[in-house]
Amino acid sequence: MKDTMKQQESKGPEVFEMLRLVFKVKPDDHIVAMAQAEQAILDGTSKWSAKLNITVKCAQGLVGKDKSGMSDPYVTVQVGKLKRRTRTIQQDLNPVWDETFHFECHNASDRIKVRIWDEDKDFRSQLPDFLKKSLESDDFLGQTVIDVRTLSGVKDVWYNLEKRTDRSLVSGSIRISISIVMKGEQIENLSSFHEQYTCIHENLFHHLCEENGGDVPLPSAQDRLKEAEPWKLYFDSIPQEIITEFSLRFGIEDIYKAMTHFSCLSTKYACLGVPAVMSTLLANINAFYSHSGSALSNVSCSDRFSASNFGKDRFTRLLDQLHNSLRIDLSMYRNNFAASSPEKLQDLKSTVDLLTSITFFRMKVLELQSPPRASTVVKDCVKACLNSTYQYIFDNCWELYHRDQQLATKDSKEDEKGPNIKSLEFWPRLISLLVSVIEEDTNQYTPVLNQFPGELIVGQLSAFTMWSLFAQDLRYALEEHESHKLCGSADYMNLHFKVKWFFNQYARKLPQLKDQVPPYAKWFEPFVLNWLDENEQLSMEFNIGAFERDKKDLFQRSSNHALFSCSVVDIFAHLNQSFDIIRKLECPDPQVQNMYMLRFSQTLSKVLNKYAELTKKEFPNVTGTQKTACIVMNNIQQLRIQLEKVYDGMGGDRVDRQASAILQDLQKYLHELLNQLAAVFAKSMEIQIRKTVMELSKLLHGIKGSGNIQLNKPEVKNEVAQCSDNVLRPLMDLLDGKLSMFAENCEKTVLKRLLKELWKIVISNLEKCVVLPPLNNPREIGLHDNEKNLTPKQCAVLDVALDDTIRQFFHASGSGLKKSFLDRSSEFLSLRYALSLYTQTTDTLIKTFIATQNRQSEPSIEDPVGEVSVQVDLFTHPGTGEHKITVKIVAANDLKWTTTAIFRPFVEVYVIGPHIHNKKRKFATSSKNNNWSPKFNETFTFLLGNDNDLSSYEIHFCCKDYCFGRTDHLIGMALMQVKEIVGKGSQACWLALGRLLQIDDTGWTILRILCHRTSDDVAKEYVRLKSEQRSLCPSTVRMSLLNCCEIKSTKT
Repeated sequence: MKDTMKQQESKGPEVFEMLRLVFKVKPDDHIVAMAQAEQAILDGTSKWSAKLNITVKCAQGLVGKDKSGMSDPYVTVQVGKLKRRTRTIQQDLNPVWDETFHFECHNASDRIKVRIWDEDKDFRSQLPDFLKKSLESDDFLGQTVIDVRTLSGVKDVWYNLEKRTDRSLVSGSIRISISIVMKGEQIENLSSFHEQYTCIHENLFHHLCEENGGDVPLPSAQDRLKEAEPWKLYFDSIPQEIITEFSLRFGIEDIYKAMTHFSCLSTKYACLGVPAVMSTLLANINAFYSHSGSALSNVSCSDRFSASNFGKDRFTRLLDQLHNSLRIDLSMYRNNFAASSPEKLQDLKSTVDLLTSITFFRMKVLELQSPPRASTVVKDCVKACLNSTYQYIFDNCWELYHRDQQLATKDSKEDEKGPNIKSLEFWPRLISLLVSVIEEDTNQYTPVLNQFPGELIVGQLSAFTMWSLFAQDLRYALEEHESHKLCGSADYMNLHFKVKWFFNQYARKLPQLKDQVPPYAKWFEPFVLNWLDENEQLSMEFNIGAFERDKKDLFQRSSNHALFSCSVVDIFAHLNQSFDIIRKLECPDPQVQNMYMLRFSQTLSKVLNKYAELTKKEFPNVTGTQKTACIVMNNIQQLRIQLEKVYDGMGGDRVDRQASAILQDLQKYLHELLNQLAAVFAKSMEIQIRKTVMELSKLLHGIKGSGNIQLNKPEVKNEVAQCSDNVLRPLMDLLDGKLSMFAENCEKTVLKRLLKELWKIVISNLEKCVVLPPLNNPREIGLHDNEKNLTPKQCAVLDVALDDTIRQFFHASGSGLKKSFLDRSSEFLSLRYALSLYTQTTDTLIKTFIATQNRQSEPSIEDPVGEVSVQVDLFTHPGTGEHKITVKIVAANDLKWTTTAIFRPFVEVYVIGPHIHNKKRKFATSSKNNNWSPKFNETFTFLLGNDNDLSSYEIHFCCKDYCFGRTDHLIGMALMQVKEIVGKGSQACWLALGRLLQIDDTGWTILRILCHRTSDDVAKEYVRLKSEQRSLCPSTVRMSLLNCCEIKSTKT
């Protein structure tokens, strides 16, 4: 033994020197201590003895050897040659014996052999007595062998059952408690070998850390690669040799060494590289106690851990303290694990792995029901760090911003330590700092903290947290600003854009905010509306200024290629700037966006209405300069075009209903205004047009020829076409000159509107000046010689002029007005109708008159001059179909007539209608003397024939005062249309007498044409009846003459 010790000391002096340094022993004291130790070992070897108390407690997971699948286990314990046996537990694979045996051992090299057997009573009973002791009749279930020299103190351990031979079928483990009491001079005062190992390991660890400047000296990567199990390499060569030698000599388990080293590392967990080592160690500790593939599959992990020599409570407390410390460090990960250090980032990742291993240990080994999940813990820590980071940035924003931008902090005001109502500069700077935090979390920390991809993405959590806290503070600040409004509208708009960028860049795509409407748009709504209010006032002032400048420059074109002036360009350039700002806000709240669009629509309407008002007021002054007038009308059209573009930019059909209604009303107003301007402009040219039309009329009436015109003959057609060209020359010369200038200076839409108005004026003047010249007094129709009527040839010439020249001119081969508009315009239809009347027969004209004049009796109702009682009977012969009308004049009543002569009233009856030129059309009653309510009771019969439509007939009643040798005086007239009694067959009634008949323009046109048919008695009679009116009473005329004579004599 002595030689062995000397040899060991000579081989490894550095080992003993390391121990001297670790325990800080002086060299001289070390030599003395070494000599004393050698002597003590020599003395102890010769005197060594020990008492062993071995308690066999229980076993788990044994193999079933019986046919039933169970076993009858018992245990034998042998120390040296002494052997003891427990009782047999029947039919149990997890037996509990709890039996204690006492042994004395005098040789340190002895071994304790513990074996488990399955007692087989049937087989043993059949053997003879001399074989029962020599043969092993029981089945072998497993064994464990323990060296006595590895024991110290009390040891309660689970041992894996091992095979005795390769053929043995073994599983399970056995729990044994061994207490050893050794006798000797000094050895009995020593601590247990586990405690001694702990002392050596811890002192080695701390000594090496002190030599390394406080950092943990970790084994190099090359040394780890050399090991089969790298996690068992704790130190460099010499310290590792010391603990390895001690553990081999005194039976220190690998798991105990790992737990001891883990305990040491927990005091230095913040050092570089330590979290990774601790995570690996704890993962292997977890695997040791919870590995399902080992023979301990039927043993509780908690029970195995409870039997640990390190101590269950001690290691559990260690993990709890470490867990709390790691949570604290992770809650400040930005300070403890700087993003600029790759080593620190790796430690951060390892720290999370270590937390995960602790959670796994609690769940699998300690078998806790619901330990805190690692992902939840890490997520809470990250949240806590982000909250504290935001608060720190918020409290120190100015200082941090100046430091980040490398600006001098002396320029900052003392009160600029946080947000205030006088300035908004704080918030953009805060956003810049928050963005740097989010970028750092996304680019640096997210790739590191990637252990929980479905639950924790640091970049997203950072963006969500920063945005949520920022939004909350910004909301309160804007609410305060809303009540004071000490900053300019432009400042709020700039902040709005900054906040929008912040949200869209970092928060919009977050899962927590994906389907939500961001609230920031609502906070900025009052400030944006205030900005729109201010902008509206600026737009109005700019609008007026632009128009005045344009007016001063005589509405010059904005460019050679444009047909409108500069004012339109300037106004919409200003309006579009405002609209672009609103559009670039990209408001995510539909309600707020609709409010913005509504407010901008109001501004747009107000500005353009003002421009339209100024244009409408100024336009009559520029009509004298036709090119300028065209440019002004082009301005209105350009307003409509630009307005449509703005409407499309606002969303078109998706625009809010109120805003859309405003813009549509504005578009309609501009449309109507453009029509009005075109009408005013065209009206300014009406004098010239009328002058040329009058020349046309003279030329047309100069064409000779009467009778019907047959246009199907080529020579007649050519003659009419030539006459048409000659007649239209004055008008077409004027139109050609005007329209060429309009086509050059007007936009297409404006040109068409102007063409429409010119078309109306031309056609209207042709009708009024050529076809149907106006009458001074329609009641005197046919009494003047200067009334001219068109001959059939003249009508044919005018008709060709309309179709082949004027109509084609305004159509302009499709580039002008549409043919449908030309053909359907009321003026053209009226002119066509007036021309067609010249070619219609008298009967047709009378039918037309009766069909269109439905209000002839209104004067008799409004101002009656009496009434007449009549009875009308209608009879149709059943055989021949001839119609007969019987009219009975019963009486007259309340005739309003004043005369000094004899009053002799009588009634004339006329039947008016077509096809009666060869029939009796008039009857008259006898006259009654001086009777204002005469009775007649006279009956008259009219024959109408059998091929007439009765709805085209009417009965005309005239009450007159008979005058001998002079024209009878008309008292009043009444009318009854035959169609009113067709269904009845007979009608008796009182008819009110009126002074005259009410006739519209169509009726006068027909009468005017009929009055020129001097050879037609029916036409002349019809015109007289319809145009006749009551004159003044004779007495009234006489009194008027006397009054005039008195006035003249008085003046004389």
